[in-house]
Amino acid sequence: MQVRRLWLTDFRSYHDADISFDSGLTAVLGPNGHGKTNLLEAIGYLATLGSFRGAPNEALIRAGMDRAIVRAEAEREGRSLLIEAEIVANGRNRSQLNRQPLRRARDLLGALRVTVFSPDDLVLVKGSPGERRGYLDSTLVSLSVRHDQLQTNLERVLRQRGALLKQAGGRLTSEIELTLDVFDSKLVTAGEAVAQARVDLLNQLGPVLSESYDRVARRSAEVSATYNSAWMHTGLAAALVQARKDDLRRGVSTVGPHRDDVELFVGKMAARTHCSQGEQRSLALALRLGAHHVVAANTDSSPVLLLDDVFSELDPDRSDALLKSLPPGQTILSTAGGLPKGAQPGTIIEVHEGVASRLDS
Repeated sequence: MQVRRLWLTDFRSYHDADISFDSGLTAVLGPNGHGKTNLLEAIGYLATLGSFRGAPNEALIRAGMDRAIVRAEAEREGRSLLIEAEIVANGRNRSQLNRQPLRRARDLLGALRVTVFSPDDLVLVKGSPGERRGYLDSTLVSLSVRHDQLQTNLERVLRQRGALLKQAGGRLTSEIELTLDVFDSKLVTAGEAVAQARVDLLNQLGPVLSESYDRVARRSAEVSATYNSAWMHTGLAAALVQARKDDLRRGVSTVGPHRDDVELFVGKMAARTHCSQGEQRSLALALRLGAHHVVAANTDSSPVLLLDDVFSELDPDRSDALLKSLPPGQTILSTAGGLPKGAQPGTIIEVHEGVASRLDS
């Protein structure tokens, strides 16, 4: 899978842009704040229908405009794809695949797959459990679009159940109990499916996580990731029965996959609390590269690898190790500090004040 060409209209800092990429390594160079990350964000948007920076729609539209257009020509398994999205500040976004309007935005998911690493990914190791759950869930959607519907179902029933618990105000009337039983049944179905998918993904990640870490960190270490759930040993149905009194008192759902975590270890040390920042950054990158490997092995093509300002967060040895261990396929990286000596991009794009120009590499 590769992106051949990207067109932008009023996206972020770009009034108008037309950029082509190398099938191997493309380097996007330029000072901070001039629009390098915006190019990678646009490609990521076409793959996930969201910003990997967590930005709302209105932030993706150039100041003073009411809409932005992102369009890419891609190739997958020898087939050309034209992917288009219109992002509007107020109203419904629209998307097209090969000039055919899509009835639902979700129908665009899976047309283009990407793996993104950014400096913010340190939160995968140091941040809250929600960051690690999000990492698993987004990887699952890359593996199969059906996981998006599973996660949507879970989020819906959690909202419904949460609203009912707040409405109950700590009181369990017969009507509340009957409705809560219905929501609990739906939560068991959706929650156990999502949690099992996460566990299965971690089982696939296990063998490649240590290998990815070893290559980036340039040293051997036993890396592991364990799914931590308070309810899986008893089942969610039994856990909900046990937690019902507390849920009513607090007005929230206290058990379920939305409370689970992933415990990360380097050697025998808990990565979040006992590893150095260099080790944590290597682990965050290994998590992304491991997911990239799993998606590539289970789908029809390798995702496009997007590395946003990665060298600013790695020392020279780790930067060199990363370049030597880039997976097969297309990589697009951005950097403000110049390229390491070992970098040999097929294409160099220079960005200055929202204007992208292709240079001879």
